[in-house]
Amino acid sequence: MTNIDLAAVDWARAQFALTAIYHWLFVPLTLGLAVIMGIAETIYYIKKEAFWKETAKFWQRLFGVNFAIGVATGIILEFQFGTNWSNYSWFVGDIFGAPLAIEGIVAFFMESTFVAVMFFGWTKVSRGFHLASTWLTGLGATISAWWILVANAWMQYPTGCEFNPDTMRNEMTSFLSVALSPVGVDKFMHTVTSSWIIGALFVTAVSGWYLLRKRHERLAVSSIKISSAVGLVATALAIHTGDTSAYLVSQVQPMKLAAMEALYDGGTSQPLTVVALIDPFTQPDYAKGGEPDMKISVPNMLSLLATHNIDGYVPGVNDILDGGYALPDGTTALSAEQKMELGRQAIAALKEYRTLMAKGTDGGQRAETLRKSLKDNMPYFGYGFVKDRAQLVPFIPVCFYAFRVMVGLGTLFLLFFAVTLFLAYRKTLQQHRWLLWGAVMLLPLGYIASEAGWIVAELGRQPWTIQDMLPTWTGVSAVGSGSVMLTFFIFLALFTTLLAVEVNIMLKQIKKGPEL
Repeated sequence: MTNIDLAAVDWARAQFALTAIYHWLFVPLTLGLAVIMGIAETIYYIKKEAFWKETAKFWQRLFGVNFAIGVATGIILEFQFGTNWSNYSWFVGDIFGAPLAIEGIVAFFMESTFVAVMFFGWTKVSRGFHLASTWLTGLGATISAWWILVANAWMQYPTGCEFNPDTMRNEMTSFLSVALSPVGVDKFMHTVTSSWIIGALFVTAVSGWYLLRKRHERLAVSSIKISSAVGLVATALAIHTGDTSAYLVSQVQPMKLAAMEALYDGGTSQPLTVVALIDPFTQPDYAKGGEPDMKISVPNMLSLLATHNIDGYVPGVNDILDGGYALPDGTTALSAEQKMELGRQAIAALKEYRTLMAKGTDGGQRAETLRKSLKDNMPYFGYGFVKDRAQLVPFIPVCFYAFRVMVGLGTLFLLFFAVTLFLAYRKTLQQHRWLLWGAVMLLPLGYIASEAGWIVAELGRQPWTIQDMLPTWTGVSAVGSGSVMLTFFIFLALFTTLLAVEVNIMLKQIKKGPEL
């Protein structure tokens, strides 16, 4: 602990955040466009009309540009686990590496195989086979997202594993527990449906631009009908899965929920904050408790979301740190200091056990006692590296505002898709130029909402790389801060260039339009 370069930790976190944010600019559009181009080709398969074939091919070309750049950034993202986070990879690589390996071997090969048929097989395979290839390309990308999100969900809610003091590694005890974790299932559903929203916004924006320029009007209106329907359904599903996510977070990551709500002192019948006046640049003095100067809230709604009971108890930051309240399983919550003490006991037991084993004996009864102590206290292992209870509180202003950006924009998208779909079928869409301009301007807001969701998910679980098991500063590689800083700026330049190249190619393809 004394030799950790905290500057290297900060730069490693910044580099991973940079790579993840850039990568997520491409992934949701891939998943969203896959659905819309699949629907367009399905209509072509049914109607056998050349117009729908060219419509599908147009959106597939844009899909292909985005897909290629997304793959490039994703590869760099995964390599960072070995370069900057080697202690993390060693500690949990047996578990975390499994879904990533499956993603690479199964899902990536699946989508890369069928994407070739989709692009080059129009005249070489039957219409049915080509349609299947298009849907399987999208399915492969979605399965790829599944395994990535399983790995991420395990970091939020580690399950199906047991620590082996002889190998100093966490080992998987149940693959199904990892793969089918309720947190993982909900995270997948919420992430994928939010990605469909991005695809729907993109298609609506491009089509709206065509209508404003009075170009390709049939393609634009037909595509808007598809994208608005997909967007409306996806937004409704995202809201539903978001509700489930709030409940799961309250169960396994209560501090994240408290940070999202800027809730310092909890209790029963808690209201849901709509807006509040919180300094965005300063961590609130949560030890003093109290409420923000200005706050608008919905009575009892937070308790309903977090416990499915309008009178349910929701702990705040101070409650979680002080402990003493009843947990859902009937036990009493420990204080931060108690968890830190149990964590130190686990670390001490591990150190003594390793010293005993190094002597070349079986350790006898003392070894068994140490193993039992370690197993009993392992749920608090990560707390043993924490020096101050303040380290257990994520930066509240970012979590608070990012959550409201995500929810607020999601509500706006629901209204937008409903109005757009209604006007498209009323055949009056072209008359509402304000709505077409709105479609164009909403596209960047879709990305902002998507990135805000990830900010809440990742910053809300700080200081943990793995919830309760491994703080961020213990997972880094023994690499100097200068090296990580250098690669940060290299990646910044590289990803910015890739983004500029993609946007340029996309704009040229959109300007060129479909080959109708």
